[in-house]
Amino acid sequence: MTTPATNRVLAHTGARYPIIQAPMGWIARTQLAAAVSRAGGLGIIETSSGETANCQAEITKMSALGLPFGVNLPIRFLKDDAMLRFVCASGVKFVTTSAGSPAKFIAPLKDAGITVYHAVPTVDAALKCVDAGIDGLVVEGGEGGGFKNPEEVSTLVLLQAIRARVDVPLVAAGGICDGRGMAAAFALGAEAVQMGTRFVSCAESPVHANYKNAIVDAGVTGTWMLNTKASPCIRALKSQRTQAIHEAGLMPADSFAGIQRVYFDGDMEAAPALAGQTAGLIDSIKTAQQIIEETVAEFFAISQRMGALAAARSFG
Repeated sequence: MTTPATNRVLAHTGARYPIIQAPMGWIARTQLAAAVSRAGGLGIIETSSGETANCQAEITKMSALGLPFGVNLPIRFLKDDAMLRFVCASGVKFVTTSAGSPAKFIAPLKDAGITVYHAVPTVDAALKCVDAGIDGLVVEGGEGGGFKNPEEVSTLVLLQAIRARVDVPLVAAGGICDGRGMAAAFALGAEAVQMGTRFVSCAESPVHANYKNAIVDAGVTGTWMLNTKASPCIRALKSQRTQAIHEAGLMPADSFAGIQRVYFDGDMEAAPALAGQTAGLIDSIKTAQQIIEETVAEFFAISQRMGALAAARSFG
């Protein structure tokens, strides 16, 4: 009798379901992360906002709840090693790193007993991370919102290309907001999915209703890739402001100065409102629990149907 294979992401995170909430700056704090973790997913606390003391307080608050969770460390955006040192001493068990090479972070994190996944937008980056000793990868396709690789490759292609070259557990990110997307990702070799836009628009998200409604109202062509010939390249909702950036081809240096007014005041023209193409698949605001339960149910329904087709050697 063979032992059933273990889902490695669940083993690494302690979550009930392999559904991870993306680490959006200012948004991914205890209010949202706790809702996701209580519902069986894995909440992630952000540090990309650069508010070191506030983020450390959120990590402490989240730790006190006794729920599984993780922390994201965006290497390029950290001012110094204060956040790294805090996370290593805080008892956090799972960290995702992003925005830069994780090479210098791996040893101190692993010495602290922390599992480390790194977010990658290319096959080359994935191979370098595996060689550096990373435990797993978050594979970010070009469909996702936020900061992107200007040479966009879809999650559909990127997952296959990376799975063909590496053996570590993969988390699929970009273009996934439900059980259909999750089933597709698993068919391509993922062991978990990460959702950003779906959780930004959920009931427990701290963002203003205008932002949530803009996501719900967007179509599948409701976002633009902006600043593709400079840095940073982003995917954001279409608006008057982002149309001007799109037409100019470059993004002004102060474009994100008003980002908190977008998030918390609902001024959708104050800055680019980051979102992925899944905005075109989201048609209502739901609780984190509804999102996760519906995603899991749909995933298993599709898996059962596909399994029945395989057993019958039928294409349906």
